Amino acid sequence: MVAIYVDGIIVARHHVIAAIGVDPTGAKYMLGLASGSSENVKVVKDLLGSLAERGVDLNVARLWVIDGSKALRSAIDQLCGDTAHVQHCRIHKIRNVTERLPKAKAYQTRWVMVQALKGDADVGIQKLKAHAKHLKAQRPDAAASLLEGLEELFTINRLGVTGELARCLATTNIIESPNSVVRRVSGRVTRYRDAQMALRWVAAGFLEAEKAFRKLRGHNHIAALIRVMRPVPAQLKKAA
Repeated sequence: MVAIYVDGIIVARHHVIAAIGVDPTGAKYMLGLASGSSENVKVVKDLLGSLAERGVDLNVARLWVIDGSKALRSAIDQLCGDTAHVQHCRIHKIRNVTERLPKAKAYQTRWVMVQALKGDADVGIQKLKAHAKHLKAQRPDAAASLLEGLEELFTINRLGVTGELARCLATTNIIESPNSVVRRVSGRVTRYRDAQMALRWVAAGFLEAEKAFRKLRGHNHIAALIRVMRPVPAQLKKAA
């Protein structure tokens, strides 16, 4: 798996975390589920551990696209170490910042964030730090939200990902898009006995949604992303 998306869904008050992987051809696969909130480190570690047990090498460099949860980030750090390239979902971040602002200021901040995320990482980070300083006087909560995990909004920029592929790798939409199918399938149940029952129905929904999965847009550029994330050691280049 070149990239793995991790995000949560709530079904009948039960939290379920889902993981979807993307292979070098751009094909998408449902990888696993765990019952519990993404704010719980143990639950996230259980999910990642189950992926490892079923053949996903957590020590291989890949991109992890997450919603920005601290617990999720901590679990990836603990189980994947320095090989993990983590991209925070930009849609989640923009929403988390702008929902703390009045309408006019929210519109301005959204525009600033979208523009800053388009170009060079260092330039974009400086622009967002400057905007956070502007917000801090009257909206310190929004400023703090903007600065939290700021570097990881620009992971794909630093990896040189652009165009359609960048748009797909910048958010957790890959998981959120099948949620309508998951809710339709799980909605057939009128009463859930427990979390495990909810987990089984969410799994059934994702497997149904998986039938309609298409290749990631911009997948023809994935090879270049792999080369950046997993460079060939100098001694092997010389041997070749």
